[in-house]
Amino acid sequence: MRRILVLDGHPHDDRDHYIHALASAYVQGAEKMHNVRRIDLAKLDFPVLRDPQDWKSGSVPESLVQVQDAIGWAEHIVILYPLWMGDCPALLKALLEQVTRPGFALEPLESGMYRKMLNGKTARLVVTMGMPAAAYALYFRAHSVKSLKRNVLQFAGVSPVRVSLVGSVERSDKYRRKWLRKVETLGRYGR
Repeated sequence: MRRILVLDGHPHDDRDHYIHALASAYVQGAEKMHNVRRIDLAKLDFPVLRDPQDWKSGSVPESLVQVQDAIGWAEHIVILYPLWMGDCPALLKALLEQVTRPGFALEPLESGMYRKMLNGKTARLVVTMGMPAAAYALYFRAHSVKSLKRNVLQFAGVSPVRVSLVGSVERSDKYRRKWLRKVETLGRYGR
């Protein structure tokens, strides 16, 4: 039994968005075998960081303390989001900037380097997109997913980070249902 945080990273709360259904499918599968917490980005209200000094020495906004608590509690973190303009939504990136501050995700060292503080945690990224997943992975080299994986999660010690690219989401209802089943299975196994 694992402690799993599911972060629905779609910034719009319209429940018709496919990413919300995928997050629900993961939770549904995971709840059968694991302890699960879910956080919906669309329901959070927080300021965007504008000054690097705020990231280094400021405190996390009160509205995001629950997110840091959930990350600290979790053994496995699942982040689901739609690919927008080749990247994760800006609000998701803003959330990650707020919660992965020094003192929580990283500890600054005198050498100028950082000590990873989220060691022992694993993650899965589930990313939806209109283009075929193979085109994103091969032609675009999955650049933004690699950046989030390497520069945020692994930099803070989260490893391994597995990735599920869900391409051509407008293809057919049958295809979407297939992915809902796949993601539910991932949840059941805590992967």
